[in-house]
Amino acid sequence: MLLAIDVGNTHTVLGLFEGEDVIEHWRIATDARRTADEIAVVLQGLLGQSPLLKGSDVDGIALCSTVPSVLNEMREMCRRYYGDVTAVIVEPGVRTGVPVRMDNPKEVGSDRIVNALAAIQLYGGPCVIVDFGTATSFDAVSAKGEYVGAVTAPGIEISVDALATAGAQLHKVELIRPRSVIGKNTVEALQSGIIYGFAGQVDGIVERMVTELADDPDDVTVVATGSAAPLVVSEARSIDMHEPWLTLIGLRLIYHRNTA
Repeated sequence: MLLAIDVGNTHTVLGLFEGEDVIEHWRIATDARRTADEIAVVLQGLLGQSPLLKGSDVDGIALCSTVPSVLNEMREMCRRYYGDVTAVIVEPGVRTGVPVRMDNPKEVGSDRIVNALAAIQLYGGPCVIVDFGTATSFDAVSAKGEYVGAVTAPGIEISVDALATAGAQLHKVELIRPRSVIGKNTVEALQSGIIYGFAGQVDGIVERMVTELADDPDDVTVVATGSAAPLVVSEARSIDMHEPWLTLIGLRLIYHRNTA
């Protein structure tokens, strides 16, 4: 079985693959202070609680991280606790099959390249990937499978936290669809602004990206992923597909590309 690990700024998502299927998954907080030993304890605890496997069943690890300090500890964890398991870490030198057409390719986060590969394999190109994470990331992939550019906006949770901090009479609310767009109380007004505001942002940005990416907008597939995607997907007109495990799928593809 392959263990895929996607380390984001806020959360770390882990998925266990049997063949091409995600059969188990977990989401934990990303903590830059965690040592390799602590990460191993958390990981082994999660694996040990799963009725689907024993620790020895993991025969491969695929990993990407947007947090350098965590990446270092993850690398050490793999070396110390899973030294007999083949580990592929997405970093310079690893074959992804995704050409990066950016002014400085080193600036592109590894998770964005992983997502691009998965989207191309699943849906073909051209495509736009909307990743609802700490930031809301929009990635453009050409018909040839090239990563050609991006847009980055503040994420939903960051925006909600900032609003609650700056507004004296505002507070964090449950992120669910309100009864109507026009809120009848402060909570519903906030929910409406968050849900429909971000849906409008997604539609506006995607529309502009699609116009630059292809002559025929219908040729472009728009794929949503990320922990906050379910909040917006049903309200955004521009989203074609929702794949919650897009990054994990990309990690699986890169693992096999580099170990075959």
